[in-house]
Amino acid sequence: MTDQDREAALIWSWMANADAWTRAVREGRIASRRLATDAAIVQAVAELQPGRVLDLGCGEGWLMRALAERGIEAIGLDVSLELVMAAEETGGGRYRCCSYDELVDDPTRAGGPYDAIACNFSLLSANLVPLLTALRANLAPGGALVIQTVHPWTAAGDEGYADGWRTETFDAFGGEFAEPMPWYFRTLGSWTDALRGAGFRLATLREPIHPETGQPASLLMVAEIAAG
Repeated sequence: MTDQDREAALIWSWMANADAWTRAVREGRIASRRLATDAAIVQAVAELQPGRVLDLGCGEGWLMRALAERGIEAIGLDVSLELVMAAEETGGGRYRCCSYDELVDDPTRAGGPYDAIACNFSLLSANLVPLLTALRANLAPGGALVIQTVHPWTAAGDEGYADGWRTETFDAFGGEFAEPMPWYFRTLGSWTDALRGAGFRLATLREPIHPETGQPASLLMVAEIAAG
C-alpha cells in the first residue's frame, strides 16, 4: 500500500467512524484524555492568551467548547463533514469542512491570521512539512502552533522506535468503530525536523503524565515562527 493509499484510508476512517468517535469523546471513554491530555491542551492554548484560535482537526468540537468557555474565539476545521455536523450541534464556535490537501493548496482556506493554532492528536500523515508551512502562513505575528500527539516513547510498542505507518483499531474504545485508522508514527527527532522544515522553532516541550500509570500520556509542543 502506498503513502497515498494510506492517506486516503486515514481520511475515510474519520468519516466512517464519526458517530463512534463522537460518542467515545462525549462519554469520556478515553482515559488518557479524561485524566491528562484534554486539560493539557486547553492549558497550553489558554496560557498564550490568544484572541483567536484555529482548531485543526477539530473533530466533534470538544476543544472549541472548552475554549469558548474561556472567552476565546475559535474556528474549527475538519475533513469529516459528519464530525463537523456533530460539532455544530453543540456550538463553541464556527466550523468548516476542509481537507489538509485543500489547505496546502490554498492556505487562505483556514481563514487566518490566528494568535494560536491547535493540533490535538490531528497530525497523522507522513509528510507534514507542506501542511505545517500552510499553518505558519495563518499565524499572526507572535502567534504559536500548539501540537499534542502520542508520546513517541510510550507509543513505539513492538514495532520499534522508527518512523513509519501504524494501525489504530480503536479496540480499547468500545468496539463500535467500523474502520481501522492508518497513522504515521514519528520519533521526537522527526517531529523537530518537520517543524524546522516548515519554518518553526520549538519553544516549549511538555510531557503530560498519566496519573494512574506514571507514564507520559502525550507529547505537547509549542512552536513559534523561526526568525529570519
